[in-house]
Amino acid sequence: MKILIIDEMHLSILEMLKEDGHEVEYAPEITRDEILEKIHDVEGLIIRSKTPMDRPLLEKAPKLKFIGRAGAGLDKIDLEYLEARGIRLFHAAKGNRDAVAEHAIGGLLALFNHLVKSDQEVRKGIWDREGNRGHELKGKTVGLMGFGNMGKSFAKRLQGFGVRVHAFDKYKKGFGTDQVEEVTWDVLKKEADVLSIHVPLTPETKGFFTLDELKGFSKPFWLVNTARGEVITFSTLNQALDQGILKGAVLDVLENEKFKKFSPEQKEEFSRLAQRENVIFSPHVAGWTFESYEKINRVLVKQIRKEFN
Repeated sequence: MKILIIDEMHLSILEMLKEDGHEVEYAPEITRDEILEKIHDVEGLIIRSKTPMDRPLLEKAPKLKFIGRAGAGLDKIDLEYLEARGIRLFHAAKGNRDAVAEHAIGGLLALFNHLVKSDQEVRKGIWDREGNRGHELKGKTVGLMGFGNMGKSFAKRLQGFGVRVHAFDKYKKGFGTDQVEEVTWDVLKKEADVLSIHVPLTPETKGFFTLDELKGFSKPFWLVNTARGEVITFSTLNQALDQGILKGAVLDVLENEKFKKFSPEQKEEFSRLAQRENVIFSPHVAGWTFESYEKINRVLVKQIRKEFN
């Protein structure tokens, strides 16, 4: 098949696809207009998230047989149109689930133990032991919202910490194990000391975490979000932190990740958020390790081979 790669990928994917006899064009700098010019005879697309796979673009690709998404999120893809056309969709959540899980653990431990704050202080000659007294994860109840690839991997990493793991997934039943207790959303909200979000961005999850929703938790808790930033706004985070509903937050994703395109309100609210010592940020890199970069290729190629070879 003729395959066009429109985003940056580990270069090992080129050799893997060529070994299977495919004609591959690697064009990570390509623009949307250039894609529209080329896509008429393309049979496979390998993408990340730079260019939305919407109907105006897909209608220009009459020969398209599959899209391979190098990641987990599918929110920029017209799934209904793909189904109607019979275009296969492959994604590589299994390729970066371990990276996401480790990142979430690392962020949570850093938050509990004030590692960012204490590091900055010691570098300035400040030796404040009491001000950096931490919390132990052991004995806490960690609630997972979503129990797909990322949630399962995070739960697995938690097993050595002596925590209770409660998981809620609206679209799955019967997934509980000796290590993970399957619970309702109401039970999770009652028991959780930590909430880790592992859901995709959909119309249902966008803006799901309103202040009223957070007030429904029975006790103050720590929040970890390595999923999608749009599930909670900067404003809601600030209000929840101000009111003591949230004890702190680990945020790998943001409501808006394009700083130059912040609205005036987003700019103001993010500035407040960025001044908080009990909030830890990272630039949407939870699944972006050197290892996952290559593993994603293997996951995608395996799916393509299974379907078309």
